[in-house]
Amino acid sequence: MRFGIAILPEYRWPDAAPRWRRAEEYGFDHAWTYDHLTWSGLQDSPWYGTTPTLTAAATVTSTIGLGTFVTSPNFRHPLGLTRDILAIDDVSGGRFLCGIGAGGSLDATIQGGPELTGRQRQDRYQEFVTLLDTLLTTDGVDFKGEYYETRNARTLPGCVRQPRVPLILAGNGPRSLRFAAERGDGWMTTGGDRGDLDTWFRSVADLSHRLDDLLEGRHLDRYLSLDSAVYALSSPALFEDVTGRAAALGFTDVIVHWPRAEGVYAGDEAVLEQIVSDVLPGLR
Repeated sequence: MRFGIAILPEYRWPDAAPRWRRAEEYGFDHAWTYDHLTWSGLQDSPWYGTTPTLTAAATVTSTIGLGTFVTSPNFRHPLGLTRDILAIDDVSGGRFLCGIGAGGSLDATIQGGPELTGRQRQDRYQEFVTLLDTLLTTDGVDFKGEYYETRNARTLPGCVRQPRVPLILAGNGPRSLRFAAERGDGWMTTGGDRGDLDTWFRSVADLSHRLDDLLEGRHLDRYLSLDSAVYALSSPALFEDVTGRAAALGFTDVIVHWPRAEGVYAGDEAVLEQIVSDVLPGLR
């Protein structure tokens, strides 16, 4: 199993840089940040841009994977995102991981535009990923869809990794699971019912089994956010428990959040250090 940690883009760089460095020093396989315009409960908090944050993170690390958790069509166009991906992948030396989802409701209409139904969001998401995939692997793209258009979109020089960076597709619904099975290099989920821990893991198990049926024996990397029903870094025992459950369900990667001082993902960095030193080595 591989281990990842998400660092919210809320810190000024003098405070953020040490966190990204330490994520690598702690031995995490990948580190992520949110690609939203705002986040529930943190609308009054500082919030910095994803692309410059990951680019800066690439300059203070050398081995750890760096990813979006997750980007969406809510405020991005595939061509503009392609340029950002090419830059981050280049600066990082081929370490970028592109997590993509259909987009939540909080930042869906901040820039104006109509409110989309769930079906329309899924239609837009699939068109977004399809065009992004084409732009990352083809030069000179003419495309006209329902939501996006490009005219001779030049995307040279291309990704450091060929044919492109990994696209890790998020989603829990029937269409998004099928799409991830067909088009993704990985699948990412936060699970379903967020009642107690056992209830949440039953929802995760159901989603994982549904993906198994769609894959028909094919392998797909699976990324699980562990902090949906509980905060996994609350104690070493809890972290060991939830990672063990995730592994038993076939997840190849798990993601936790860097401890915050208060509010969502509130925790103690001393506990994180204890988990890194005492628990992680035995789980690898």
